[in-house]
Amino acid sequence: MQKILIVGSGDVARRILAQLAPQYRVFALVRNAGRAAEWRRGGAVPVSGDLDARHSLDRLGGLADIVLHLAPPPTTGENDTRTRHLLAALDKAQSLPRRLIYVSTTGVYGDCAGALIDETRRLAADNPRARRRVDAERQLRAWGRRRGVAVSILRAPGIYAADRLPLERLEKRLPALVEADDVYTNHIHADDLAAACRAAMRRGGANRAYNVVDDSCLKMADYFDRVADAFALPRPPRLPRSELAAAVSAVQLSFMRESRRIGNRRLKTELKPSLAYPTVEVGIAEAVSRRNACLF
Repeated sequence: MQKILIVGSGDVARRILAQLAPQYRVFALVRNAGRAAEWRRGGAVPVSGDLDARHSLDRLGGLADIVLHLAPPPTTGENDTRTRHLLAALDKAQSLPRRLIYVSTTGVYGDCAGALIDETRRLAADNPRARRRVDAERQLRAWGRRRGVAVSILRAPGIYAADRLPLERLEKRLPALVEADDVYTNHIHADDLAAACRAAMRRGGANRAYNVVDDSCLKMADYFDRVADAFALPRPPRLPRSELAAAVSAVQLSFMRESRRIGNRRLKTELKPSLAYPTVEVGIAEAVSRRNACLF
C-alpha cells in the first residue's frame, strides 16, 4: 500500500483525504494537537510537527512515497521558509519520496492585463504574497532536479465551494469595480482541486507546472453578480477603481489589481481529472441546491 504524506491541513487537504482513504496509508502533518483526532477519524495517521519549527519535522523523512504539499508560505517576508524546512526534513532520510505535488497559486503570473495565458507565461509576481509562492516553486524545482524526485506544481486560482462563496461580502454590500475597470478572475472548485491533486499523483510530470482552473471566463464583478442572483441577494454596487480603495481592504484591493484569463489545456490533456464543476455556474447551482435541501 502506497504511503502518502499530506502537509497543510486545510479544507482542500481534508477533501483529498476523503478521496484517498482507504486505498492509501495516509499521514497528515498536524501542528495543533487538538486537530489530531479529527484527522484520525478521517482515516489518516496524524504526525505532530510545525513547519515554522524545523526540528519538529524530523519524523517526516522517509515516511511516505508521495508528499502532497498544500501548506501556505509564512505571512511575511519574500521567501517561503516553511518549504525550506520541509525539504530539509525530507533530505535527512535515506529514502526520499518518489513524487511531490505542490499547490501553488496563479498569482505567480502577476497582472497580465486580461491576456489569455498558459504555463509558459513568465512569472511576474508583483506582491510579497505571490513572491513567496514563486520562491517555494523555485526551491521545489531545484530540489526535485537535484534529488531525482518528480515535483509537480499545481497553480490554483480562487478556490470556491458551497461553503466558500462570497455571501458575507455580498451581505455587507461591499462594492465591486465598474465594467471599464474590472478584472478577469479564475476559479476552481475545492473538490476539483482535490481531484487534480490525486490525478497528479498518477500522471504529474517531473518539474512540470499545471494551471488548475475551470472553464469559466468571468470578470470579478460578474462572478459576484451570479452568486448574488442565485442566493437572492442584491448585486454589489460598482465603483471606479479611483474610489474603490476607500471602500475595501488592502488585501481585497490587491486581487482587483490583477487581470488574467488562464488556459487549462495542460490540465485536461496531461493530468486528465474529471471536473465535477467545469464552470462556476455549475458550482453555484449545486450550492443553492444544497442550501434548499437543508431548508426542508
